[in-house]
Amino acid sequence: MSKLQGKVAVITGGTSGIGKATAQEFIREGAKVIITGRNQTTVAETVKELGANAYGIVSDAAKMTDIRQLAGHVKAIAPTIDIIFANAGYGKFAPVEFVDEAHFDEQFNVLVKGTYFTVQQLLPLLSDSGSIVLNTSVVTEVGMQGASVYSAAKAAVQSLTKTFAAELAGRGIRVNAVSPGPIQTAFFDKTGLTEEQIHGFASNVLSKVPLNRFGQPTEIAKAVVFLASGDASYMHGTEMFVDGGMVQI
Repeated sequence: MSKLQGKVAVITGGTSGIGKATAQEFIREGAKVIITGRNQTTVAETVKELGANAYGIVSDAAKMTDIRQLAGHVKAIAPTIDIIFANAGYGKFAPVEFVDEAHFDEQFNVLVKGTYFTVQQLLPLLSDSGSIVLNTSVVTEVGMQGASVYSAAKAAVQSLTKTFAAELAGRGIRVNAVSPGPIQTAFFDKTGLTEEQIHGFASNVLSKVPLNRFGQPTEIAKAVVFLASGDASYMHGTEMFVDGGMVQI
């Protein structure tokens, strides 16, 4: 039997990169998947591509008005859910002296506030013994130039993994995190860096990866499937690094 047969999953930020790859893997493993995205056209196109077991909701993880409405939209599709993958987010990078309040607030709104309140709002729909997977990052383990705000926001998500796990254990809900290393996605498109800066940044990061390559979104997706499935039934409050050995070696 498929690992997620009969399960219902919500994936925020599911129209591209890791989120989309995870939706594809979840469906392949038998789940019904509800993805969110900020753009109606992109959401519709992704749902069409994913097929009959995919549903889409237009919702911005950085906007509380959207987050408060999310549970109602999900409930209209499925009265209960089994898996939450809080994946929505992106990074912006700048040296400390160039970070302004807007930069700071944007990152914390989508990565921290968005993650926190998405989980909060969906909890009433989440079945006992369900699974929550948060998306952290290897930046929580290393000091990376230009990533002070992004790293701090992801460190907050890392902390939520443990506090959510402590609070939800009574319901049998497992909470874990996947921590991607450098992955071949459109991640850099929203960083605010120039093409030359992106090339330099990527080259510097790649030099620190023992496997000497960027990972693929499907490699993260398979780890999320594992954490969300019964295969990880005794994993709770754990952060799984999928980083080519970047912070382990």
